[in-house]
Amino acid sequence: AAGGEGTKGHGSESAAVAAGGQAATGSPPPALLVGGPESPVDGPACPAAVYPAPTGGLRHGLGSLSSLGPGPAGYGNRKPALDSMSYLESASMISGTLESLGPGLGDDVSSLGSDSEVNGMGFRKTDKYGFLGGSQFTGNSDGSIPVEVARQREMKWLDMLAHWDKWVYHRFQKVKLRCRKGIPSSLRAKAWQQLSNSKELMEQNPGKFDDLERQPGDPKWLDIIEKDLHRQFPFHEMFAARGGHGQQDLYRILKAYTIYRPEEGYCQAQAPVAAVLLMHMPAEQAFWCLVQICEKYLPGYYSAGLEAIQLDGEIFFALLRKVSSMAYRHLKKYKIDPILYMTEWFMCVFSRTLPWSSVLRVWDMFFAEGVKIIFRVGLVLLRSTLGSVDKLRDCQGMYETMEKLRNIPHQYMQEELLIQEVCALQVTEALIERENKIQLKKWRENRGELQHRPVRRLYGSRAVYEEGRRMNPLVSSSVSLLSLTSLKRINSLAATAGPTPPATLPTVTKLPEQPSQVVSEGLHASLPSPTANVTPLGGPVGKRTKEEKRREKEEEKQRAKEREREEKEKQRQEKEKQRQEKEKQKQEKKKAMKEKAKEEAAKQKRERKGSKRGDAQGGGGGVSASKDEDTYF
Repeated sequence: AAGGEGTKGHGSESAAVAAGGQAATGSPPPALLVGGPESPVDGPACPAAVYPAPTGGLRHGLGSLSSLGPGPAGYGNRKPALDSMSYLESASMISGTLESLGPGLGDDVSSLGSDSEVNGMGFRKTDKYGFLGGSQFTGNSDGSIPVEVARQREMKWLDMLAHWDKWVYHRFQKVKLRCRKGIPSSLRAKAWQQLSNSKELMEQNPGKFDDLERQPGDPKWLDIIEKDLHRQFPFHEMFAARGGHGQQDLYRILKAYTIYRPEEGYCQAQAPVAAVLLMHMPAEQAFWCLVQICEKYLPGYYSAGLEAIQLDGEIFFALLRKVSSMAYRHLKKYKIDPILYMTEWFMCVFSRTLPWSSVLRVWDMFFAEGVKIIFRVGLVLLRSTLGSVDKLRDCQGMYETMEKLRNIPHQYMQEELLIQEVCALQVTEALIERENKIQLKKWRENRGELQHRPVRRLYGSRAVYEEGRRMNPLVSSSVSLLSLTSLKRINSLAATAGPTPPATLPTVTKLPEQPSQVVSEGLHASLPSPTANVTPLGGPVGKRTKEEKRREKEEEKQRAKEREREEKEKQRQEKEKQRQEKEKQKQEKKKAMKEKAKEEAAKQKRERKGSKRGDAQGGGGGVSASKDEDTYF
């Protein structure tokens, strides 16, 4: 877990307190289960240990929320604990961990922490992603692409984002390829919003986020959210300080979602997802992006009971059998259920598992291609960790296997190697859906119907975009103008002709030619009609637009496919009919041959019986004659 891994290898008591994952003694805190019995949020369906439980040492070390001044509504308005430190003591303790966070952090200053200005802290050195230390700190080891290549990619993405509808509808394969190469960091926020269609959703709901934020919210969820804030990326500059603007914005987003979807409430795995979004975009944009992830990409993952994630666990295990049979047999041998290791991977979209450069690349592909990327990443990690005999020598039991899955070797998670294997793995949407039907049928046979029935899962940006077009069809300007012109002509005709009986109104078929001006309620516009002739504003009759031509071509292709399919089906039926006829004739022939053979056998049997009877009669006459002869002489 992110809250507990940051102190590994640093050996500082203050580092442990600042990370929020261990007490001063260095012993790990008890695990808090996602959906486990300790959490009233998600129900008892998920036994996977995902998050570290809050410890008393954290509150003692960093002080209470109320000591940092007023925050958002309902946040940090509680009375401070009697034994909590003051704000200055908390800040000095955080700043005192700089030497223990990693090598070189106390040297040259490369960036200013996001919370430094808020909390009165000094300059702190971070990596290029904003991490101060911990397992996801990259340092300066990661190579970067040349500046010329980066600029070229940025120009391509700028052009693509400027004409997004054309690219996502007509050239989506190119969009997918560019997402696999990696989105430029300067455009990642805008690209994620376009890919998830959250930008359009936000524009359709202006002011909605502010309205949700002003509402009080359910105290049950707010209390749990407040306790979870310090666990999210404690080594990132945005969330390192207690009560900083990063934690406040995270609180606002999670609270707004509980009000936006009160039937779902809050799930602890939503917090790291929202935190990743907040690292790249403002709170309102991050909120709508979180909504799209929860409702379109991963529906049902964060609902009570966690049935969707359990079902995907069964699908994942079935796919593992096809990808790596050795890993599958090993996990099955020790009865290691998928929910024990894949819950955090899937629900947090690997944000707490992989190195940060790999996290961003996985998220780029996830927004473009959907949940199949999560399946692929998980399968690649298991195949790399447990996919050969040599790798299984150290996993001679359930405990050893789980330890290895919690600490996957770093070389298997490196950006280039991981992305290359993920793109090469043949796990498609159709394969996942087919396995989903099989596992859903087994679920119903063994456990009954699902308590929560999520909406249809959408596989990536193209599916989300098409559903958005179906839900909100675009009205062509030419059509609307044509309708308006026709209505005005009818009104003008009715005004010049005087009152007419209601029955004669529908019989207006020939309209007089109108002057090249727009008439509205008896007022003549000073500007001429845009067409400058008597042609309707929708364009000359008989001239089709590109969109209409494209639709006709698609319809024609569809009809051709249908005809071809019908022809093939007809041929198949004919062949099947001929095969059945041949089979029938063959059966009849066999039957006739059997009957003939029976008749022949019966005839031979009768002949044999007749011959035996004749022989018996002939032999008896000879004996009697000889007897008579003997008697006579």
